[in-house]
Amino acid sequence: MNVTRYAKSGDLSIAYQLEGNGPLDLVVVPGIVSHVEAFHELPGYSRFIERLASFARVITFDKRGTGLSDRGADAPIYEQRMDDVLAVMNAAGSERAALFGISEGGSLGAMFAASHPDRTRALVTFGAFARVAWAPDYPIGIDREILDQGVDASVEAWGTGASLGLFSASRAQDKEAQTLWAKVERLSASPGGIRSLIQLIHEVDVRCVLPTVKVPTLVLHAEGDIFPLEISKYLAEHIPGARWVELKGVDHYPWFGPVDSLVAEIEEFLTGVRHEPDVDRILATLLFTDIVGSTARAAELGDRKWREVLDQHDAIARRQVERFRGRLVRSTGDGILATFDGPARAIRCAGTIRDEVRRLNISIRAGLHTGEVEKRGDGVDGVAVHIGARVAALAESGEVLVSATVKDLVAGSGLCFAERGVHELKGVPGQWHLFAADL
Repeated sequence: MNVTRYAKSGDLSIAYQLEGNGPLDLVVVPGIVSHVEAFHELPGYSRFIERLASFARVITFDKRGTGLSDRGADAPIYEQRMDDVLAVMNAAGSERAALFGISEGGSLGAMFAASHPDRTRALVTFGAFARVAWAPDYPIGIDREILDQGVDASVEAWGTGASLGLFSASRAQDKEAQTLWAKVERLSASPGGIRSLIQLIHEVDVRCVLPTVKVPTLVLHAEGDIFPLEISKYLAEHIPGARWVELKGVDHYPWFGPVDSLVAEIEEFLTGVRHEPDVDRILATLLFTDIVGSTARAAELGDRKWREVLDQHDAIARRQVERFRGRLVRSTGDGILATFDGPARAIRCAGTIRDEVRRLNISIRAGLHTGEVEKRGDGVDGVAVHIGARVAALAESGEVLVSATVKDLVAGSGLCFAERGVHELKGVPGQWHLFAADL
């Protein structure tokens, strides 16, 4: 068995393994549960990894909250899991890798590829989705009542191997496989943990991210997968230039089914890649802030004292942006523009800046939007920048106002929001649903 290593992601340790020494790195982003050691006991898994390792250096890992990786205090969110992918890549010495996202790992892979195109060579998904739950604008999703019933049934039977049929229809009646899968269930997550993880998946919605994925993408799906073809095909239809391939088989986890045909598709796609991603365009969360009533406050204090207040404000903003791992793009005189690769961090940064500057007897408002931006030297440009500025302009004093895009991307983070209605943004087409973060 391969050696299990650990990468540090913040305060947590993320378990990973390496296999092969091919010319390209391939990070396997697992589905809802995994166990880098126990998975090798499952039928087909070791051969699957060995086949991938015939042309790539394969990096497998357990996402935080599962397998041999640390459990956090709360249910993980996507930006933390992106941090985990980066931590594993860094620990493995991988500057740039192709991502192979399985099931829920495909959603995470898409978000990572859009946010970190400089670290992503290509994206391959299998049995993946942008969203699971039905919505008025997503009729191919699964009804919430059915999903909730599935959560309860899965949790009640967790540890018995009963969920094997969901992950492998072809092995559902295989008693030996069920016994092994029961062991994997117990080792990879607790009943309470699996409930949180399933509920998180039911809240995932990365549809807005798909058009910003600019790396070569291959979307694979087994014809008899538990998830309808339409859910996976949605990825291919909304990721620019993505290739769609429907495979024979009925299994949701790929190694349970025909391994050779699957790996052949992946190998052909990855070893034929010639185009570099456009790293000048990335997915980012934009944070705009400005001081409320700055003109009146400046007149009240006078130029010298007002300059001192602005300097302290700028120092607080710089410190907090750095703390929350953002990038300060520019000061706007009485506010800032900063970018983040994680929307939850951006929201919490805005709330912290707001609270910190109160001791200066000033109040700020903040607006956030997530979208594709074009990097121009040290600055950023694009429609997303204009949207972020318009959202900030509508915020009340002390308010952190976000677009629906931002709200959707922080599902499971524990952040709460209050409705602020539908608005027209000056110079931006359409109507925009806005929410105030409760911080």
